[in-house]
Amino acid sequence: MVTTIGVADFNIKQNDTSPFKRVMLTGADEANNPLNLTGAAVKYIMRPQAAGSTVKVNAAAVIISATTPVTVEYRWVAADTDTIGWFIDEWQVTFAGGEVETFPNTRHGSVLVHDDLAD
Repeated sequence: MVTTIGVADFNIKQNDTSPFKRVMLTGADEANNPLNLTGAAVKYIMRPQAAGSTVKVNAAAVIISATTPVTVEYRWVAADTDTIGWFIDEWQVTFAGGEVETFPNTRHGSVLVHDDLAD
């Protein structure tokens, strides 16, 4: 079953590569220290909203700021936005020590690729 999401977290037109998707990640470690991505790697993952759909994007993201406010960005390529519709997304962080954490961890983000009127 597909549930229609009312408002997308991020909107982009079909075949566009701008604006980039930029978000701030929040969290803390076991000692309640703020999230720190120094030495980490981040992947951006996006797939159609329908359960069981094939992943559309699984690519490296850019860490804009490794410390507070922790900010990451994904820079689209044309193939990422060539299909209109609703998508869900997440950010997968692999910390320097090898631990993996996904953001947000309580839900998915949402992306809406709108129909482009131009060829």
